[in-house]
Amino acid sequence: MSRMSSMEEAYAKLDQAQIDEIEEKFARADAAQKIFETWSQEEIDRTIKAIAWKVANTQTFKELVKMSIEESGMGDPVSRENKKYKIRGVLRDALRQKSVGIIEEIPEKGIIKYGKPVGVIACVVPATNPDLTPAGNAIYALKARNAIIFSPHPRAVKTGGRTIELMREGLRKVGAPEDLIQILGQGKAKINKSLSEALNTKCDLVIATGGQGVVRRAYHSGTPAYGVGAGNATMIWDETAKVELHQAAYNTMLSKTSDYGSGCSADGNIIIHESIYEEGIKQLIEVGGYLLNEEQQVAVGKIMWDEECHRLPQSVAQSPQKMAELAGFSVPKDRKFLIAKGTGSYTTDYKDVWCREKLTTLLSVHKYEGEFQNAIDIITAIHEVGGKGHSVGIYSYNDDHIDRLALKAQVGRIMVRQPQSKANAGAFTNGMPMTSSIGCGTWGGNATSENVHLHHYMNVTWVSKEIEEDKPCDKELFGEFYQPEREE
Repeated sequence: MSRMSSMEEAYAKLDQAQIDEIEEKFARADAAQKIFETWSQEEIDRTIKAIAWKVANTQTFKELVKMSIEESGMGDPVSRENKKYKIRGVLRDALRQKSVGIIEEIPEKGIIKYGKPVGVIACVVPATNPDLTPAGNAIYALKARNAIIFSPHPRAVKTGGRTIELMREGLRKVGAPEDLIQILGQGKAKINKSLSEALNTKCDLVIATGGQGVVRRAYHSGTPAYGVGAGNATMIWDETAKVELHQAAYNTMLSKTSDYGSGCSADGNIIIHESIYEEGIKQLIEVGGYLLNEEQQVAVGKIMWDEECHRLPQSVAQSPQKMAELAGFSVPKDRKFLIAKGTGSYTTDYKDVWCREKLTTLLSVHKYEGEFQNAIDIITAIHEVGGKGHSVGIYSYNDDHIDRLALKAQVGRIMVRQPQSKANAGAFTNGMPMTSSIGCGTWGGNATSENVHLHHYMNVTWVSKEIEEDKPCDKELFGEFYQPEREE
């Protein structure tokens, strides 16, 4: 039975085939993990290299990308192939850290930390990342000496299955128990929300990457969970961006078009200072943008959101040409993304949908006037509509502006002069931990505001040794409020 919760309620929603699959896979994962936790650091590091290579080599990853796009109907084959580098980045970060025995020592505090596995991890896989998400999570999970069971999205079951099959081949190559990595939905059991919920309840930890429904179900499972918040990545271009306006536009193009804007870190909004607003739009057009006229913008809005502002799935992660086709017009083949102008107000009403998360190749531009505080105010208003806790970017050479934004923005990460979809989750050109799961803190309903990485996949035992007394006197502690006569 589950180590965390009773399975009675979760299993009441399943048929016998689904119950049998969870019970069987969990038992096999549990047994494999108990063997693997006895392995040395060197053996574990060799294992994660093996599974990473099986998926992230160029030929194989290209095949997985092709399979995933054909299966889900979403995404761009060219830019998605670059996600093989994220797997390399996760592997780099994992290899540079310890997870067996002593992982950290703080002599001045007499503290020694020991890493311990959490057990069997449940991981929910989104349809937009059935190749990257399993590989990245498996690397971190096994580095921390855990087993992991994946629950694929119904639109990406085959791709998820193939990705896991490849990693199991890597496990066999190094003599590791292949049941350290498993996936649901490859047999008789039907993949649905109830099956995923039951897996979450059964396991020791949940890593939930996907929509807010997925994350809420993970938190409601009774199992400790790390989830992600909704994205709505927004950039600010202040007046100092003028010196590199083309580069700013190019960065946004990279971020907006990566995998057809399917990532939560893809730039959705740019808030541009009035002094560079018109030139900024020209530069966005120069790097591949297509500025919608009023009629086209209305038509695109109708294929993206219903009247209650729910995001319509047909236009998620589509090319600008496909977006235009769905909306009833056409755009040139060389255009890489669509540009819509914001209304100047930021509410939850349908008229202001342009400040919402896009999840496709559409970018909204918004103008701010006067002082930089006005840009911060727009960020704050947008976050009340969506995206609080996730990320903000800024193209600026004014350190005061960067500092003020960092002090006020309720987000877990701020990228300075970087394409957010290439930087938020870690890059080889910044120090962010590599991940495919971005925590948004309490702002976004998550347990962490960090990039979910290795230390989230393990337990830590603190060993404390006595040190020289570190006890300040009362006068030092209480300062001006200290009244020595009240201590008599």
